[in-house]
Parts: sequence; structure tokens; C-alpha cells
Amino acid sequence: MRRIRDIFRPRQDRFLQLLIQQAEFAVEANEMLLKYLNKPTDKIASQLRQTEKDADEIRRILVDELNRTFVTPMDREDIHALSRNFDDVVDYAYSTTEEMEILGIAPNEYLKRIASLLRDASVELHLGMLRLKDHPGVTNEHAQRAKALENRVERVYREALADLFDQPQDIEHIMEILKLREVYRHLSNAADRGDEAANHLSDIVVKLT
Repeated sequence: MRRIRDIFRPRQDRFLQLLIQQAEFAVEANEMLLKYLNKPTDKIASQLRQTEKDADEIRRILVDELNRTFVTPMDREDIHALSRNFDDVVDYAYSTTEEMEILGIAPNEYLKRIASLLRDASVELHLGMLRLKDHPGVTNEHAQRAKALENRVERVYREALADLFDQPQDIEHIMEILKLREVYRHLSNAADRGDEAANHLSDIVVKLT
């Protein structure tokens, strides 16, 4: 445990704090996505767009810090990869609302269930980041919980597809199927990025302990 505290010296804590901020934005973005799916409004979509821009700025700062720092508290590849994963999670939350608006897709229960699981998984990842410095074992537990939630997303995704392709009625219905499939796939990809973040977080714990 002392080794981890020694690694996270004040200057190097900067990376941890930036990653925590990115994880916070991931939670915020997924909460907004769920809110949008429960009641779609231009105001929520606009707020989510701003969250995505703010998260991008933190990502740019982290990359700049990484380029200017010789010694980092974790492998720089791990820092960069985890940062990219968090940024992707935010991007997918925002682009889901954008895609729904473009395709004219109305929210349904499958979308809400998936978004709820994505929100819960991002909360677990955020908690994992908060515990990394002093309680890496707890961090790993949160990472595993996040992975379990992402697996549940995939089950709901397959369930949604099965329901979607059940007895298409006419050409208009088929077009609706194709549009919804794109949105479902979009959220499945978001889950993949969250799963990658959980894997990278677990890898960091192994390397630091």
C-alpha cells in the first residue's frame, strides 16, 4: 500500500485527478442520456452537447500533461488508453441523442434499460477511480461490477434485436427496424468502451500492487 502512496506524489496526482474528472463526465453524460430517453427535449440534448465539449477539453489537457511529463504514476499507455475510453463513453452518450434526432427515433423501453445499465456502469468506474490511490483492491471490485453491468447491456441488446426482427409488417416497418438497429448497435458500442475502461482499470491495479 505504501508503494502506491509513494507513486501518487502531488505533481503526479494531476493525472489521477484528470482521469477522475473524465469519469465524472462519463457519469454525467449517461445520466443525461437516460434523462433524454425518459423525456426528449432540445434543452437536454443541448446540455449533453456541452458536457461532451467540456469532457473533450479535459481530455486535451490530460494529453498535453502526458506529453510534457517524463515520469508518470502509471504507464503512460494505460493513462492514455483509459482517458480515451472515458472520452468515448461521453461521445457515445451525446451521439446517441444526435443519431436519434437525425433518424427520427422515439425512445423505447429497451433503449431506457440499456441507458440505465450504462449509467450504473459509469458510476462503478467513477467510484473505482476515486479509490485507486488508497484502496486499489476496492477499485478492482468496482471494475468487475462495471464489467458485469456491461455484460447485461449485451443481453438486453440481443433481446432488443430479437424483438425488433419479430414479424416485420411492411416496408415502413422495415425502415423503422433498420433505424432502431443502428441506435441499438450504437449503445452496444458504448458498452464495449466501458468494458475496455474496466479492463484497463484492472490492469492498472495489477501493475501498481
